[in-house]
Amino acid sequence: MLTRRDTYDAAYRDFRWQVPGRYNIGADIADRHDPAKPALIYEDASGTVERFSFGDIAEKSNRLAHVLLAHGLARGDRVGILMPQRPETAIAHVACYKAGLIAVPLFTLFGADALEYRLANSGARALITDDGSLGKLDEIRGRLPELHTVLAADRAQDGGDGVIAFWPALDRAADRFAPIDTAADDPALIIYTSGTTGPPKGALHAHRVLLGHLPGVEFPHEFFPQPGDLFWTPADWAWIGGLIDVLLPAWHHGVPVLAYRARKFDPEHAFHLMAKHGVRNAFLPPTALKLMRQVDGPRAHHAFRLRSIGSGGESLGAELIDWGRRTFDLTINEFYGQTECNLVVGNCASIMTTKPGAMGRPIPGHRVTVVDDQGSEVPAGTVGNIAIARPDPVMFLEYWRNPEATRAKFVGDWLITGDLGRCDDQGYLHYFGRADDVITSAGYRIGPAEVEECLLKHPAVAMAAAVGVPDPVRTEIVKAFLVLKPGREASDALKADIQNFIKQRLAAHEYPRLVEFVDALPMTATGKILRRELRQRHTKGTST
Repeated sequence: MLTRRDTYDAAYRDFRWQVPGRYNIGADIADRHDPAKPALIYEDASGTVERFSFGDIAEKSNRLAHVLLAHGLARGDRVGILMPQRPETAIAHVACYKAGLIAVPLFTLFGADALEYRLANSGARALITDDGSLGKLDEIRGRLPELHTVLAADRAQDGGDGVIAFWPALDRAADRFAPIDTAADDPALIIYTSGTTGPPKGALHAHRVLLGHLPGVEFPHEFFPQPGDLFWTPADWAWIGGLIDVLLPAWHHGVPVLAYRARKFDPEHAFHLMAKHGVRNAFLPPTALKLMRQVDGPRAHHAFRLRSIGSGGESLGAELIDWGRRTFDLTINEFYGQTECNLVVGNCASIMTTKPGAMGRPIPGHRVTVVDDQGSEVPAGTVGNIAIARPDPVMFLEYWRNPEATRAKFVGDWLITGDLGRCDDQGYLHYFGRADDVITSAGYRIGPAEVEECLLKHPAVAMAAAVGVPDPVRTEIVKAFLVLKPGREASDALKADIQNFIKQRLAAHEYPRLVEFVDALPMTATGKILRRELRQRHTKGTST
């Protein structure tokens, strides 16, 4: 556990990993705390609130572990978990880890094809879901021969369709269970990548991944935990950001978590929710922050009192950080990582300077730098591949059933993230863009993040994405896709004003020569902009 140091240099220098040889996530987060201590506050869409103690989570996960094993699952089998933030989701994760099974978190917003791909690729033998997703399962179940057990959280009794009622099954099971003795390096879960650069790949993580995440949670959340902490995120627990940036590390530390079930993120309600439940720590992805920024005067209507906010997934930029200081009276600490190796770079405003446009410095315990295509470190200020040194306890074991992709992810002992960036002379890492998203125009390399950050400073712009589109003279030019703030109307005059706004603030080759106003931006389920789809949209538009 990180303890407060006077400076970043002291925190980084003094940190030492303590990863035991034998370790089980489920036993760690559920079984070793005071059974009466609060673990979960759950509010459903109707406003009904339920509370669960660590004793409740331990007992119910024990019962579910018995149920899964009684239905023929064995150590190493995969279990899909297809539910939103709700108690059954958390209980399912704990039960899988205790039973030596491999959890496969799945987004409820996935369509039938996306679900079929992940369930088939993982070879899931069981699925824990709710009534909201059973319709999609009906479409594909006949094409999933390995899937033989389905439990539904909303069923009052077992049905003739072969679906087992979740809670009645737990009621029939024993309430004590001895967790399987797992090594820290034994597999625990498969999290599928967002698929921004091709078909999703299953990142297989070991039980140690939770221990590897702890510094990356403790650091940007200002030496979490502190007395009175209570954690919340709108990010789905099917995403590594919701599951292992919030739920599991909070429970490792015995800190309660707020769960809220909603089909769509409501920025006004987010302020209300944090005030109502006394949330002290929040992981708010950039997309959520950009939507919350559009709420008028939240402090006048909601008495929230947050101690820390972390954000990651897309670059924040100075505009959002300044808004955060005005709104929350704290500095939003940006962090960086990816599904394969998460929370390895970040900020901690209490002991280091937060630089606008910088993701932060390497989190204590991780070695992160910028290398060329051969794996050699490049000088400060040079754009190259953001890379993470192995071994590292937060690093994935492999891509599930994809050894070729696993080998391609590494150059020597460096995991190559696929992101481009530069490291300055103080060790801060600056994000340049996905290697696939970098725009090449008239010989210049342009990172979309810088252009998008500048676009968000314009008073009419709510959301922005910048992509490169073909140009016969410059190879590519910058095109901006913009979502306007409420009350602002698209026009040629506004388009020209936005272009001039960027010209005056960035280099001449970086301004968007093309601007298209849209109602919404295509995004992954984790809130990342799908620039590939925007490039395809442009191509389709010019060919018709």
